[in-house]
Amino acid sequence: MPADNNTKFKSAMFLLTGIPGQEDVYLWISIPFCLMYIISIVGNSVILFIIKTDPSLHEPMYIFLSMLAVTDLGLSISTIPTTLGIFLFNSREISLNACFAQLFFIHSFSYIESSVLLLMAFDRFIAICNPLRYASILTPPRIYRMGLLFVLRSLALIFPLPFLLKRFRYCRANVLSHSYCLHQEVMKMACSDITVNSIYGFTIKLLSVGLDSLFIFFSYVMILKTVLSVTSPMECLRALNTCVSHLWAVLLFYIPDIGLSVIHRFGNSSSHLLQIILGYVYLLVPPLMNPVVYSVKSKHLRARIIRVFFK
Repeated sequence: MPADNNTKFKSAMFLLTGIPGQEDVYLWISIPFCLMYIISIVGNSVILFIIKTDPSLHEPMYIFLSMLAVTDLGLSISTIPTTLGIFLFNSREISLNACFAQLFFIHSFSYIESSVLLLMAFDRFIAICNPLRYASILTPPRIYRMGLLFVLRSLALIFPLPFLLKRFRYCRANVLSHSYCLHQEVMKMACSDITVNSIYGFTIKLLSVGLDSLFIFFSYVMILKTVLSVTSPMECLRALNTCVSHLWAVLLFYIPDIGLSVIHRFGNSSSHLLQIILGYVYLLVPPLMNPVVYSVKSKHLRARIIRVFFK
């Protein structure tokens, strides 16, 4: 009976992990995380407000940027609360259902962000490679339909994950490596055969993030080919300058995402601290940096923000 009770207790919840060995300074560590959370929420909210209220920004590039801001808000809201709960209150326990719900939203918003970055690459491809048809191809109704299609794709791919995890018994060590729940880590806590989950998780990763990154790469190959054919160096630089913000967003998202996926699946001997750092960079840095980068690089957006706050 005691053994059964112990098994039931372990299967009732998971324990999240902050930064091992730094428990004494968690309160100080919480300060930068709080600042990151506030800047992410305020920055992306300001981007949405400016784009919505200024008709001159109702263009395809800024519509896609507003989609990215909504996705970043979703990522921040899904991730930061449990992280701050650990650093501020040492609240590490999370129930199975809450964990499954969190990983559903984290993975959904992550896959949606990948899709939005692909749409933004398509926007830059059309603007540079076929500028005369830009307005006729990227009409607002078509943009919204593409956005809805990719959102539905992401939700459909992620929807089975909580149910696949819910069928397991969790009788192993229930300590997770991050301050939030991820599918590839939660499934390792099960004492059942996880082959189906592993194959399904790897497959949907390839069908979403894998394909999106491949199409983004091909779009930039075509953009470079078009730009290099331009005779004027100034026009070449001007065209490439319109892609800088998007390239930063792509690198900030895909490098940590791919690195974290590789470590979770194949890097059993990798540093635990490296996993934790990559996990924070993957989910916390893009929502923080995207509004900053786009506000700095976009003259029109920057001018509207300055006009609103410094009338």
